[in-house]
Amino acid sequence: MGRVSLLLWDIGGVLLTNGWDRVGRRAAAEKFHLDPDDLDRRHETVADAFETGRLDLDQYLATTVFDTPRDFTPEDFRTFMWSRSSPHRAALECARSLREGGQYVMAALNNESTELNDYRISAFHLRDVLHLFLSSCYTGRRKPDPPAYQYALQVTQHEPDETLLLDDRHENVEAAARLGLRTVWVQDPERVREDLVSAGITFG
Repeated sequence: MGRVSLLLWDIGGVLLTNGWDRVGRRAAAEKFHLDPDDLDRRHETVADAFETGRLDLDQYLATTVFDTPRDFTPEDFRTFMWSRSSPHRAALECARSLREGGQYVMAALNNESTELNDYRISAFHLRDVLHLFLSSCYTGRRKPDPPAYQYALQVTQHEPDETLLLDDRHENVEAAARLGLRTVWVQDPERVREDLVSAGITFG
């Protein structure tokens, strides 16, 4: 097997909390007095287009929330969406240490909508941690579909066995492994450093 030289990082659930998942939508439904099941149904009808950059946030909100007059504004809702993000500090510091060590290409491979992804990259200074962002909103490819991983390998010119994916969703890890990538299933972001050492990644 080749030496790992590319680390593919999921963002939500690994470096940061999840950006806009079912838990976040349930919290939004409670705060803004929405029907949570209706919000989820509407989300699912446009989730692929939203996360692959074919639907912007204004269009998403018009479809999922503002299909009828509300007593709050789109900006109120957007602010709430942004507030759901916070760092997993141990994982971020681990990734930053690897970036500074210079041994690995550090790339994001995450499913995220454009505006939320841009916000999180800026707010949490992810450009200081990762070299490039192969986010679904930029590439038009979502995990666990094979083209998401294949595109990452093509863009970075790496072989599967030179690549390690870190992801908190088991289905994404399984899909990567089927393509020959090495994987870490992140179940506790506080233990990412230990997971990486167990996978043969060296620090310093």
